Amino acid sequence: MEIERKYLVQTLPDPLDSYPSHCIEQGYLCTAPVVRIRRQDEEYWLTYKSKGLMVREEYNLPLTREAYEHLKTKVDGILISKTRYLIPLDSGLTAELDLFHDDYEGLLLAEVEFPTEEAANAFCPPGWFGEDVTFSSTYHNSTLSQGIFPADHSC
Repeated sequence: MEIERKYLVQTLPDPLDSYPSHCIEQGYLCTAPVVRIRRQDEEYWLTYKSKGLMVREEYNLPLTREAYEHLKTKVDGILISKTRYLIPLDSGLTAELDLFHDDYEGLLLAEVEFPTEEAANAFCPPGWFGEDVTFSSTYHNSTLSQGIFPADHSC
């Protein structure tokens, strides 16, 4: 089960390069249901996600590099590229700050995963978080992969 909130970010925390980061490339084989492939640094994953906004089922299966490269040729839509920074928050939580590249250069999103729905609903975001877009599918990576550009993001 994945329980997460998602926010637009206007101001980056300083100094960003002091936080651990990952290079991520991901594509979608299907968006309903969501079937995604992802390369995170040198790890490869196949992910299934059920319908939902803040709460949904998620299953991750490891892939070999060869399997990832083979499936990458079958991606439907845009291959998403981003750098993910892991920024510690209060209560042992972590903000996953995504800085998008290529087609979505300039888009900044922060996600926070929670152990329970109650914790997610009680969350008070730090000041550098912007608009809460948790309940909008517009900012799901699966939507972005279809080339549907958010109205307030100029690409």
